[in-house]
Amino acid sequence: MLMGRTPKARPATARAATTTTVRTTTTRTATARTAAARAATARLRARRTAGLLGVLGAVLALLLAGAGPASAHAALQSTDPAQNAVLPVAPQTVTLTFSEAVSLSSDSVRVLDPTGRAVDSGSPAHADGKDNTARVGLGSGLANGTYTVAWRAVSEDSHPIGGAFTFSIGAPSATTVSTTALQSAEADGLVAALYGTARTVAYAAFALLAGAAGFVLLCWPAGASRRPVQRLLMTGWVALLVSTVAVLMLRGPYERGSGIGKALDLSLVRTTLDERIGTALAARLLLLAASGVFLSLLVGQLGLPQGAGAKAAGNGGSGTAGSGRPGPGTAGSGADGDPEEAELRELERRAAERPQREARLGLGVAGLVLTVALSATWAGADHASVGIQVWLALPLGMLHLVAMALWLGGLAAMLVGLREGIGAEVADRFSKIAFGAVLVLAATGVYQSWRGLGSWGALTGTDYGRLLLVKTGCVIAMLGVAWMSRTWLARLRATPEEAAEVVPEPVAVAASGPDTAADSVSGAASDTASDSGADSEDPVRRAQLARQRAARANAGRDRGLTPTRAGLRRSVLVEAAVAVAVLVVTTLLTNSPPGRVAGEVAAAAANGAATTSGGTTGGAPAPQTVPGRTVELKLPYDTKGRTPNAKGTATVTLNPAGTGSNEVHLKLDGADGSPVEVPEIELAFTLPDRDLGPLTVPLTAEGTGRWTGTAQLPLAGNWVVSVVIRSSDIDQTTEIKQLKIG
Repeated sequence: MLMGRTPKARPATARAATTTTVRTTTTRTATARTAAARAATARLRARRTAGLLGVLGAVLALLLAGAGPASAHAALQSTDPAQNAVLPVAPQTVTLTFSEAVSLSSDSVRVLDPTGRAVDSGSPAHADGKDNTARVGLGSGLANGTYTVAWRAVSEDSHPIGGAFTFSIGAPSATTVSTTALQSAEADGLVAALYGTARTVAYAAFALLAGAAGFVLLCWPAGASRRPVQRLLMTGWVALLVSTVAVLMLRGPYERGSGIGKALDLSLVRTTLDERIGTALAARLLLLAASGVFLSLLVGQLGLPQGAGAKAAGNGGSGTAGSGRPGPGTAGSGADGDPEEAELRELERRAAERPQREARLGLGVAGLVLTVALSATWAGADHASVGIQVWLALPLGMLHLVAMALWLGGLAAMLVGLREGIGAEVADRFSKIAFGAVLVLAATGVYQSWRGLGSWGALTGTDYGRLLLVKTGCVIAMLGVAWMSRTWLARLRATPEEAAEVVPEPVAVAASGPDTAADSVSGAASDTASDSGADSEDPVRRAQLARQRAARANAGRDRGLTPTRAGLRRSVLVEAAVAVAVLVVTTLLTNSPPGRVAGEVAAAAANGAATTSGGTTGGAPAPQTVPGRTVELKLPYDTKGRTPNAKGTATVTLNPAGTGSNEVHLKLDGADGSPVEVPEIELAFTLPDRDLGPLTVPLTAEGTGRWTGTAQLPLAGNWVVSVVIRSSDIDQTTEIKQLKIG
């Protein structure tokens, strides 16, 4: 280097030209990078949108695809005496045979004479030890007339079922059955509301408990040490315990239609424990006791701070807290230039983290076992436990519940985590888990829909199908909100200063100076200092201490809640709100009978009655009848088949259209007005207001498309006439119309 010589200055024009060239090059480079980034973002969004639409289209296509037969809820197959039978002498017993096993109570079968007086001996039992039957004895000396049999039982899938039919001794007669006696077969309104609420809370509590625990184990182990997360776990556990006890206490009154006062009847509780659902509830309570131990271990093991060795080994990096992963500057990167020392630090870090990894593994296995076992207490006492392919429906039902819990319960934990300042890495990890859970939910949900619907018509013609459509809409709405959440998450990842986790700093006990030390311990001794020191009488000092106490009270709230984090938190909150609606609809689905097969004629008629009560008749008034006159009802039908008999009009003629015995004529004409023949046709009458029916009419063929029979209508009221028409092996429809008698 030469001393004392000044470099030759460049001309101003050259410097300006060089600066302009650099600026132009920089601007072009930045513009090119921005354009490339925008193009890549647009392509990524297009691929994601196409993928989402493809998944939704596939789900809806499979959901609306034709389904084979399925069965759940017991169906009444036959009775002895037969419905509408006229017996020369009084029978000694009444026997009912169902399509599957049923549970009975002391008033499951009641027989009422024409005046409404009970003539059965009470205490029905299974006939000849067959659990799909119910038999009750009758008193002696029964007079001639029409008798009404009202029955109520619990099907094998834990759902109450009921109905009524009539038979006559000697000759049919008019009958006046006690309205109160028939209404007792219906569930009490308050009991039904509380029972449904308890079931909904149980679903939500299970999702909260399992989902939050899964979020801690899989995404955020450090969250076990946070008070809000611990409160979330305890809330799920307590809510599930209380709701399970409530369902157990309310099950007896719900089945028997009694009031809320019977909830504390221990005899009903004992009877419930003998049923399938009672066994499931008892098992759930035992599993909750084990879950309490699991939660204490979860918080005790993962809630403890890492050892000093782990901290020392991790001082060289900036890994995400609680993730167990080294940061970019940890040992092993070679930044210190000593490979041997770096390798030693890496070994020390792994050795220090090994106890926590083993604890997470053990807790993860235990948590998975408990979650699957808890889900079995629902699947084993619901629709999946009966019907076709039980061997497949049970595990898929349990998998559906577990995936639901991981997604919906994880959302609640995600909300708490965002408030506590989790990093983008934790949110991204949960996003991937939630995506997998959604795929599992879609696959298992399609199978459950196929199994439960039974036909295309059941999708819009039954309560179960309509609720399924509502649930599908809610899930699609959740997917849309989740898509927005992923957009916010992408923005969070793109900002390194916002993506890092906000770790709460421990309260310092000592500091570098006396003033700092006094400030650090002011939280513990602020009141004492304010009372004993000379500054206690200083209003400025008192105001300062008040601000410090307020700051400590709000410590830990909304840590690092930047605009991007706030947007993500709002999106997740909306997603969680829609999840609550999904849980409510799920509860209603489990309480609704699934779609029926063509052979279950009585159940199909019952579905028709339920559809009428729901208002699908368009609000048309029921035809008013005058006793002694003939009434004609026309019911257009369309089975959606391709055969000539698939579309036409069914005409039902009733004479004298009053209480008691009525002569019925049924005509079936095609679209061209000519009589048509069908493989199967069924006519039934139901009185929904009195929970009476369906009363199936035995039909006798009198030529092509013509049938006759006798209908016994014991009560006046708004009856529902249902005609089940099957035009081929797979095409069937149920047409209904109201008819006012009396």
